[in-house]
Amino acid sequence: MGLITSLLTLPIAPVRGVVWVAEKLNDAAERELHDPAVLRAQLAVLNQELESGDITLEEFEREEERLLERLHAARVSSAQIDRR
Repeated sequence: MGLITSLLTLPIAPVRGVVWVAEKLNDAAERELHDPAVLRAQLAVLNQELESGDITLEEFEREEERLLERLHAARVSSAQIDRR
């Protein structure tokens, strides 16, 4: 970037910084959303909640299905990346 370009785009520098931070937060959230270890931990917590009576069997089954679908999707995408 040249000096003139730097001077002309200086007023929007804070916006670029906010966009960069938002992109980093989004990347971290995506990694956590599809991390098999995180999903397995959530399944373990779900089982504990069922055993302690904090949730009903219906709630457990609904959440378990959702987590298992995410785990399966994470494994499929990981396998596709490994094939490349």
